[in-house]
Amino acid sequence: MPDNVTEELVAVLSSRASFEFKPLFDLVLINLRERNAASGGEEMLRLRVYEKLQGLVNQGAVNRTVNGITKKYKGVAPRMLSLKAEMKILRKEWSKKLAAKAAARA
Repeated sequence: MPDNVTEELVAVLSSRASFEFKPLFDLVLINLRERNAASGGEEMLRLRVYEKLQGLVNQGAVNRTVNGITKKYKGVAPRMLSLKAEMKILRKEWSKKLAAKAAARA
């Protein structure tokens, strides 16, 4: 199943900008609300976004720089492109499965 939170993180971090967590979360939240994909409470979503972000850092798709107490996150361009492509394929396959399921019911 496609992961909306990871898709939005990859979309935001694909820009060449560097983000602290709070502004990054705000952008992801706005994008998810526009897609009507933000379910649950904001605090729970904040935890999910942070968890997914740390997963991307561990995969090497996002660089984390620490300057004192400030942590900034920036996407690694080649890895972001490959993640976007993987997610696009996954989303397309998922849509086909849903369409086939709907056709089978009809």
